[in-house]
Amino acid sequence: MILQMGRNMKCDKKSLRLYAVTDSAWAGEKTLYAQVEEAIKGGATCIQLREKELDADAFFKEAKEIMQLCKTYGVPFIVNDNVGIAMRCGADGVHVGQKDMTAGHVRRLIGESMVLGVSAQTVAQAVLAEKNGADYLGVGAVFSTETKTDADRVSHDTLKEICAAVSIPVVAIGGIVKHNIMALAGTGIDGVALVSAIFASRDIEKECRELRALSERMANA
Repeated sequence: MILQMGRNMKCDKKSLRLYAVTDSAWAGEKTLYAQVEEAIKGGATCIQLREKELDADAFFKEAKEIMQLCKTYGVPFIVNDNVGIAMRCGADGVHVGQKDMTAGHVRRLIGESMVLGVSAQTVAQAVLAEKNGADYLGVGAVFSTETKTDADRVSHDTLKEICAAVSIPVVAIGGIVKHNIMALAGTGIDGVALVSAIFASRDIEKECRELRALSERMANA
């Protein structure tokens, strides 16, 4: 497993370098399973399953399948929002937003072994999330995004301030594509999370290969 577990151990920053967030709306003729496998083969270092429309049974079935796929490839598997399904399917972790359960509540539910990711848009939110048990932060939207039209922009100055204020890894999200990843160099982030830039691509494996190379350059710049 690439993602280190336990509250006494930090998330391996490299496992967050290219963080793929699923969106079945882009699946087309392919299954989401096939898309995720292409993303992993191309270099995605972490997979987050995000399903807003599926009922609980269908979500659980999908989560189990993709969890097993990620396990086969040794890639961390995170479930978005649904703590119950994350625990039932044996996911490596769960990611929650500011409008979901508080980080402290989620940590009490999942215990110390599962990874907890928390969305943040301000330094105060970031510091509180870390204090309450977050293992990593997702910060954004760092660029305009059509995936989450209600997402407020987070300036690159705020992104830098968040990275400086916490000791846990930070992943930027929101509107990130190949041509703007390098604009995030020097902010202190450890990786980038992408949705449509990966899953709307005609050749997901090739796209991820290029995105991974750029994300490594950005993080090491």
